Amino acid sequence: MRVVSLVPSLTEAVARSAPGTLVGVTDWCTHPPGLDVARVGGTKNPKTDRILSLAPDLVIANEEENRAPDLAALRAAGVAVLVTEVRDVPQAFRELARVLDACGVASRPRWLDEAEATWSSLPRPDTRRTAVVPIWRRPWMVLGRDTFAGDVLARLGIDHLQAAHPDRYPRIPLDDLRACEPDVVILPDEPYRFTADDGPEAFPGLPCALVSGRHLTWYGPSLAEAPRVLERALRAAHP
Repeated sequence: MRVVSLVPSLTEAVARSAPGTLVGVTDWCTHPPGLDVARVGGTKNPKTDRILSLAPDLVIANEEENRAPDLAALRAAGVAVLVTEVRDVPQAFRELARVLDACGVASRPRWLDEAEATWSSLPRPDTRRTAVVPIWRRPWMVLGRDTFAGDVLARLGIDHLQAAHPDRYPRIPLDDLRACEPDVVILPDEPYRFTADDGPEAFPGLPCALVSGRHLTWYGPSLAEAPRVLERALRAAHP
C-alpha cells in the first residue's frame, strides 16, 4: 500500500499505525519527527505532479484543509482520494478508524482506543468559562461555528463566544473581540504562531492562554494527551 497524506494529523496517525505505508506528505507534516518520505508541498498548494510521480494507491485529505480542485485533479488522473470531514471529537474517532482501515491497518491500534477512552471518561466541568479563540492576525480571524477545536474546548468547559457565528472562521475586528470581554483569550501556536510576545499584547487586561495548536486542532495520536495538555495551559492563564 502506497499512501500520500495531505493532512498533518492523519500523517501522524498513519505513520504510527502503518509504518512504511506513507510515501508522501505535506511540508507541514511535522509528526512523527524525522519522518523520511517525499514532501509534496503545502496543504493548500500540493504539487499534484509530484504526488502522481509517487504512484500512490491512495491520497488522504480533509474537506477543510485541502482544496477541492487539487483533489479533483488527482481523481481525474486516476488516483483514489479519501476525504475526511471532522467537526467534533466523536466524528474524529470515526474518521480516524475509516482512514486506518483504508490504509490497510488490520486491527484497531491501541492509541486510538486509549484516546477515545480518554475523551469518553472526561468528567463534566465544574464551571464554564467564555473565550475568544483567534487563529490568525492581520486580519484577525477566530473560531466560529461547527469546528473541531470548538468542540474540544466545549468538552473542557470553554464556550467560545463566536460559536453561533454564520462563518466557521470569521474575520472580526480586534476592537470587537476585546469588547466581548471573554474570561480568557486562547492563542494557539498554529495556524498562526502566537507566542508570549505576539498576541497577548493585543488583549490588555484579559487573561491569555497560549496553547498547543497540535493538541487543539489535530485529530490523531495527540488526542490521548490533549485534555491534559490543554487544561494545563488553560490553568496557567488563571493562576
